[in-house]
Amino acid sequence: MELPKVYLAGPYSSGDQAENVRIAIEAANEVVRMNGIPFVPHLTHLWSLITPKAYTWWLWYDLQWLATCDMLVRLPGPSRGADAEVEEAKRLGVPVFHGLDELRAALG
Repeated sequence: MELPKVYLAGPYSSGDQAENVRIAIEAANEVVRMNGIPFVPHLTHLWSLITPKAYTWWLWYDLQWLATCDMLVRLPGPSRGADAEVEEAKRLGVPVFHGLDELRAALG
């Protein structure tokens, strides 16, 4: 049985980055409990600290992964990048869920 790949889109650079990464990791754990395979773009945090790249490069990189996912969950909070990821998901026909509760209801 192939499990759904779930892209987690949420705040990263607005507010406390470490806190945003923690929230995304907690959401990823919930996706695992729902029998999903999470993709957490926030985990490039350490990579970015070691070898910084332009914001636009990170967004491009994340969108490459988004195209391989079965669905996207928009985590709460303001985020220009997450909003762009939602728009790209819609363009690609990737279902968008607003929060983990919506995802949980969809996955049963």
